Formats: sequence, C-alpha cells, structure tokens
Amino acid sequence: MVNPTDLDQRTSLIDLYDLSMEKRTGSYVLHEEEPTIIETSASPSIPHLLKGLEKLDIDPVDVKYIILTHIHLDHAGGVGVFLEKCPNAKVVVHPKGKRHLANPSKLIAGAKMVYGELFDQLFNPIVPVPEERLISKNDGESLQIGANRTLTFYDTPGHAKHHFSVHDSYSNGIFTGDTIGILYPKTPFEFILPTTSPNQFDPDAMLESLDRIEQLEVDSINFGHYGQSRNPEQVYEQMRYWLPVFMEIGEKEFTIHSDASSKEQADAISEALLKKIRKHLENKGVSRDHDVYQYLNMDMQVCSMGIVDYLKKK
Repeated sequence: MVNPTDLDQRTSLIDLYDLSMEKRTGSYVLHEEEPTIIETSASPSIPHLLKGLEKLDIDPVDVKYIILTHIHLDHAGGVGVFLEKCPNAKVVVHPKGKRHLANPSKLIAGAKMVYGELFDQLFNPIVPVPEERLISKNDGESLQIGANRTLTFYDTPGHAKHHFSVHDSYSNGIFTGDTIGILYPKTPFEFILPTTSPNQFDPDAMLESLDRIEQLEVDSINFGHYGQSRNPEQVYEQMRYWLPVFMEIGEKEFTIHSDASSKEQADAISEALLKKIRKHLENKGVSRDHDVYQYLNMDMQVCSMGIVDYLKKK
C-alpha cells in the first residue's frame, strides 16, 4: 500500500518497497509547477513510484527533472524504465555517472559481482538513458526548479566517486543519498550507520564529505535509505562514532583472516560488526528479534565486502 508522506508543504516521500521491504529506499517528490523527483530505486520499484505519484495527483508527463544522487542500482537502476513514463523529463546526475547511465554495462557487471544470481530478481530490467536526456551538474552548480526554489549540487564522495548531495533552498534541507549513512526504520530512536559498500568506498573521503555537509548548517537531512532526520547534529555524531568502529573492526578481522578468501574475510567482518551493533542496540532496549535486523543482516554483508575491497586496494 503506497501512501506518500508529506515532509513539508512542497516535499513528499514515496516508499518504493525496494527488495520488497518497507522503508528501505525512498523517492522524494518536490512539488513545483513542473515536479522534480529525487531517486528512483531499482526497476522493480517503479510501479510503487508511479502509484505514489498518482496518490499525489502528479502526472508523470509533467515531471521535469529526475535527480540521482549516485548511480548505484538501488538508487538509479529504475531510471530508464521510469523515464519511459516521463516523456518531458531530463535526468540529472554526477558527471562521473553520466556515461554509465547511457551505457549501463559496467553498472550491471559490478552489481552482478556483488549480488550474483539474485541480480535479475533485484534489478532487471536496466534500460539505458538516451544521452540527450542526461544533464550533469558539477560541484557548486545549481538548478532552478520553481520561482523560489533552487537546488545546489555538492560533490560528496566517500560512498562512491559519482555521488553528489543536493541542497534545497526551500527547506534548507539536503538530500544525501548514501554519503553520510543510512537511517534505519522502526527503531525507537534515530539510528544511523555508515554504508561502506564496494567498490569506491573511501572512509577519509566520507568524513570530508560529512564535514562539508555540516558546514552548510542544514535543518534536515534526507537519506536514500530511509527518510528524513531533523537532527543533523545527531547524524554527524553517529557517523563520526561508527565509521571508525567499522574500520577498526574491519582491519582487525582482515588481519586475523589474512590467508582467507575475500568472502571469508567479509563474513568475519560482518559477524563482528553485527555483534558490536547488537550490543549497542540491546543497551538501548532494542531486542535481538527487532525488525531492524532484517535490514542490518543484509547491509553488514555488503558493507563488509566494501571494507575488504578498500583494504585490499590499500
């Protein structure tokens, strides 16, 4: 059941039921005369996006811009399919991501390495975006999307090199994709962890991007996964705590299992991360059978793969 959430008078959030999970990945709708969409998730989520727009009384024909914070398939994989319903829309993407939307073969190959035989179920079909419908935005460039609403794009690597974050002048909020973490649903408090997935994860760049976002003094942070925080200082604090913890645990397990395969190293890191997170959550009254572990068990596997990849390159 798709019921969009109004974040303010001119911004809504649509749950895209990514991986068939509630509050996994969201699409933000900026209500202007010509609406703008931020994130599409993967192709299996597009029916949820279309249903959400219908509930908001928005005709896809009227959509002017589709903005992707980065081109990982859980944020951008469905854009080609969605674009077929939006004949007047242009796709706005980081300069380093533009060519991969026009020719997604490398994106597909990379995702198949991570997700293996689950790839088709999670991501198909992936439709190329015609080059004439692609717009790239460099660091500091802006886009006017209404009489009094300006979006400004900031290069924010760390999670990926093809990642920007988008500041919204109307709300003084920022759409951060995955650069400064994941906001986990359903916990009794705002719980944020970094997302360190392969293959461009860089912890130093991630912290530099966090510093840069903090300097903008925003009032809200809009995550790709999932939803909005109106407590930016708590977000920064949790990221600065957990990212070094992830790296400390990762380096320790990577060294202990130095003769093991990459998969075995990642499994060991994932297990150690979950043990640390479980203890933290239990201390805050979250039980071991809480729904949040449906998300955490999966995420720590992918995060651990990214840490192994980073340490091997290092």
